[in-house]
Amino acid sequence: MLIGDKKKFLSMLLTIKCQLNADSGEPEDELTPEAVELCRRLGSNATRVSEVTGGRDRLVHAAIQEGINRVNEKACSNAQRIQKWITLDRDFSLPGGELGPTMKLKRPVVVKMYKEQIENFYKELATPTTPDNPLPPK
Repeated sequence: MLIGDKKKFLSMLLTIKCQLNADSGEPEDELTPEAVELCRRLGSNATRVSEVTGGRDRLVHAAIQEGINRVNEKACSNAQRIQKWITLDRDFSLPGGELGPTMKLKRPVVVKMYKEQIENFYKELATPTTPDNPLPPK
C-alpha cells in the first residue's frame, strides 16, 4: 500500500504472497509456490514469510529494492519516488480486516493497524556523522 498523502515523501507497506488457511482465510507463514519459485530464482532458500520480512533475507530484500528503484527511475519528480518501505509480517486478508468483501483494500483500517510502522517512516532521524559529513564545530 502506497502512503504519502499529506506526508513529506512516499513510503510503502508491502506484503509477501503467502498461503491462506483453507478454513479461516487467515494468511499463514508459508509462501505460495510462486513466491517460493521467485525466491529460488533469486538464490534464496526461503519458504516462509518470516524468513523474508524485516530484511532477514538479503537476496529478496535486494530484489524488492531493485524493483522500487526501477519504478523510481520513471518518476517525474522526487515527490513521486518511494523513499522508504517495509515488508509486513502478514498479508492483507478478509479475516484480518484489511480487505473488504470485494477484496478492496481498506486503507483507513490499514493505516490504523500499521500506525507505528508508518510513523517510523517519517520520524526525523539524526544525520549520521561520517568523514564527509562531520559534526559542526561548537
